[in-house]
Amino acid sequence: EVQLMESGGGLVQPGGSLRLSCAASGFPLSSYSMSWVRQAPGKGLEWVSRSYSYLGYTSSADSVTGRFTISRDNAKNTLYLQMNSLKPEDTAVYYCARYSRDGSAWSYDYWGQGTQVTVSS
Repeated sequence: EVQLMESGGGLVQPGGSLRLSCAASGFPLSSYSMSWVRQAPGKGLEWVSRSYSYLGYTSSADSVTGRFTISRDNAKNTLYLQMNSLKPEDTAVYYCARYSRDGSAWSYDYWGQGTQVTVSS
């Protein structure tokens, strides 16, 4: 059974840092691309960052580039998101999701339960 379990959220002051973790089970993380996606209060889902399964490629949304870093430890089957210089607008529920291909179409096929990040003084 595929499971994704996020942790590491919490309340932090503006300018602070947090590291989110996503423990994966039921599949080898090394074989899949993974994303972090967030949802702010009253807003839709926003893609944050992606770690590709090949060649160590990563990409991030413009809104977090230079502040957030996605990484993975395939030996621990865990995905991370290091968040620095946090802003109030980063307040959201953060989800990790598996990004996989079915034929020619890519989609998020599994999601974690989410972890709340609140940036406030």
